[in-house]
Amino acid sequence: MLKKAIVGISIILSGFMLAACGSVDNLSSDTNSSNGSKTKTQLTGQTNDNYYQGVIKNGRYRTSKSRGVSVSQESNQFNIKGFENGLLNISKKEFSTKKYVFQEGQYLSTDQVENWLDRKSKSNPTGLNPEKVKSTTPTGRTPIYLSQIDEQDFMVQNGKSLKLSAMTVGLAINSVDYYKKTQYGPTYQTNISNAEVKKHGKAIANQVLQRLRKKKALKNIPIIIALYKSASDDSLVGGNFFAYSLNNDSETKISKWTKVNQKNYVFPLQSNKKGPSTNDEDSFDNFKSTIQGFFPNLSGVTAQAQYTDGSLSGMNVNITTQFYSQTEIISFTQYIQGAAQKYLPANAPIDITVQSTEGIQSFLSRKANEKKFSAHIFNSY
Repeated sequence: MLKKAIVGISIILSGFMLAACGSVDNLSSDTNSSNGSKTKTQLTGQTNDNYYQGVIKNGRYRTSKSRGVSVSQESNQFNIKGFENGLLNISKKEFSTKKYVFQEGQYLSTDQVENWLDRKSKSNPTGLNPEKVKSTTPTGRTPIYLSQIDEQDFMVQNGKSLKLSAMTVGLAINSVDYYKKTQYGPTYQTNISNAEVKKHGKAIANQVLQRLRKKKALKNIPIIIALYKSASDDSLVGGNFFAYSLNNDSETKISKWTKVNQKNYVFPLQSNKKGPSTNDEDSFDNFKSTIQGFFPNLSGVTAQAQYTDGSLSGMNVNITTQFYSQTEIISFTQYIQGAAQKYLPANAPIDITVQSTEGIQSFLSRKANEKKFSAHIFNSY
């Protein structure tokens, strides 16, 4: 029932999170008593305060013990990437990048996460999804609610050593339950209401917190539990976090939730969809029309837009081309730069990727509150 998702997305995330590994500080050289060898712990270095430093052991980046494990029905890659990126942003709200060092999850093993993601049964009493029993629902099936678990560890540097000082655990809850009645039969689906997503998400979160506190290293550190509502498989954008709880010291029961008011949209909107801002929709439509008029042989122009508390907090624009001339790419990228500055919404970070079947051809980016887009055109030698 379970599978390991493609880890490329996690690798990409790590690249963004750790950025360029500049100076590397040697923290410690600990002797392993079993064989007399020394374990060297280092940090990746930090390009700016937006990113955590990462942990290196003996020259290798310390990867997660359970990275990429998800319920087999989780096939939307936007969910996987959005889940990891969003969880990191929640961590930054409570655990400063200036104080903490990031370490991929080391306390939940692959086997443990797989068991937790499975249904509860006699052979698997730790399953966090409900038992497979005949239900009173129209389908006669109890849905699978929990689809992913992600662990993030946060260390504090004390002299030449690192000490685990905080943890964040993300729980992804399905908005749609996909299933087959027979092994090779058609796929059926059951929509899960927002009320059910919240109810089961919060119940599972309490169980996870209690289990984490039973581990000696996790008894007396702050632990964030964050809840993510996964989008449907056919969605062109990932889901969104809707709540998280910061549990200090030895708390074993969640007493307070912080609401996360965040939603994702795809531009242009479908005819039956309504977005939060007609101004942003019109701005994107004008941008799209302008560049399609300049180069009519474009395969598509779409955007993923994220809104936090009703305001645009970020946009990723994807432009697919059908031309390969380097001079065309140069001219087109320069034209996009001007059109984006003129038409796309201001005061929000925006990334624009131009790609073809040959791969990414150029990339443009603008940070929040900046006016001009920076551009990079990919060349080949």
